[in-house]
Amino acid sequence: MPGMTPMVQRIMIACAVIWLLQLIVGRNGVPLTELGAVSVPGVFSHGFIWEPFTYMWLHSTESPWHLVMNMFSLWMFGGQLEMAWGSRRFLRFYLLCGTGAGVVILGWNALIGEWAPTLGASGAIYGVLTAFSLLWPDRTIMLLFPPIPMRAIWFIPFLFAIQLAMGGQANVSTVGHLGGVLVAALLLRSEVQRVLGLRTLKYRWHRMRMRNRLRAVRRDELERKQRSDDDRPTFH
Repeated sequence: MPGMTPMVQRIMIACAVIWLLQLIVGRNGVPLTELGAVSVPGVFSHGFIWEPFTYMWLHSTESPWHLVMNMFSLWMFGGQLEMAWGSRRFLRFYLLCGTGAGVVILGWNALIGEWAPTLGASGAIYGVLTAFSLLWPDRTIMLLFPPIPMRAIWFIPFLFAIQLAMGGQANVSTVGHLGGVLVAALLLRSEVQRVLGLRTLKYRWHRMRMRNRLRAVRRDELERKQRSDDDRPTFH
């Protein structure tokens, strides 16, 4: 595909092909989704130890939007990382984030007694989003809904804030998203320290205060200019 990096393209094709297989074999009674989605009974009762890895290649067959939105996010942000890191490092990072998120999902569900299966690439995608926001924290991202710009470093907190504001959706694994973020942060510890270290946070706070002061000065100058224009005599 033109304009797409090689590994991102291969991951997208693999997910699309597997989604089609889910549709086809599911109609013929083959439980591909049930065998691959991560669940507490699957791993601990039936010994399906591959599920924390395979779940991220499966998506909901009820609607294509689950797959489309994940692949759209991968295309938007994954290509930048692959060009910066190379295909092998990007693939390794993607798989580690997805698998790590699967382990987090499994552990949390076992802790709270949740037996429902989880599937989707969102854990790996959130790892990619985290890496993007750490490597290019000041890059501006234009959101689709709502259409507002924001700095990349605030993108992940914004997404979680939206999920919390919505009260959490029954079919969305917030734990999986958080797992992808945590694994990505662990793998990119030096970048986390560089972007979110105490010295950097102090610098960002100081810069934000200076910008606010500069805006206040400009606003005062504009108001004085407007008052000056209003006080000028008019001639008819």
